[in-house]
Amino acid sequence: GSKTENTRVAYPVDYIPDAIVPSVCGHPKNVIFLTADAFGVLPPVSKLTSEQAMYYFINGYTSKLAGTEAGITEPQPNFSPCFGGPFLPRPPMDYAHWLAKRVEEQDSHVWLLNTGWTGGPYGTGERFSLKWTRAFVTAILDGSLAESSFTQHPIFGLHIPETAPNVPSEVLDPRKTWADGDAYDAMATELANKFKTNDQKYDMTDAVRAAGPRT
Repeated sequence: GSKTENTRVAYPVDYIPDAIVPSVCGHPKNVIFLTADAFGVLPPVSKLTSEQAMYYFINGYTSKLAGTEAGITEPQPNFSPCFGGPFLPRPPMDYAHWLAKRVEEQDSHVWLLNTGWTGGPYGTGERFSLKWTRAFVTAILDGSLAESSFTQHPIFGLHIPETAPNVPSEVLDPRKTWADGDAYDAMATELANKFKTNDQKYDMTDAVRAAGPRT
């Protein structure tokens, strides 16, 4: 903590007792995008269509959090293409097309997992419980979450499961977690407009742009 806000270290893989060497696996059946939504308006977990996967991948929305970057004392919304803008040598759309191609070839599911706030924005709401996040990941990996019935978010168009193992159903729909539904709608629209402003930076197809928020 005295040297850096967010330290990284490296060590030989054989220091890990159960490591698989060589560290190579098959194609993923599930791809999970992580976001920390400080506006408190995104669902805790959503299933994405191919076009939505491209859209949310290109935008790379999350929040800068205290303890992960120098000078950050409270969450700040951040868009970083493909969740790693500084490291991309090619245009973001190239990576989005490659992602969509691989997802289609392998018939993979793509999910948006939100570890941010619920019941209100930062300062009003609370962070999603870590045990809920773990439960979502478990249900994604064992295939049970994909078998749920889904409803579509009216603004973001995201597909929200109606039930999830070991997670209270009342937290799945973000609007229902806010005391004031109108305040939720206003905040959701504010974030949706930030997406629409950001996506103008990229040469998206009409289908991909249409997969974004509806404002």
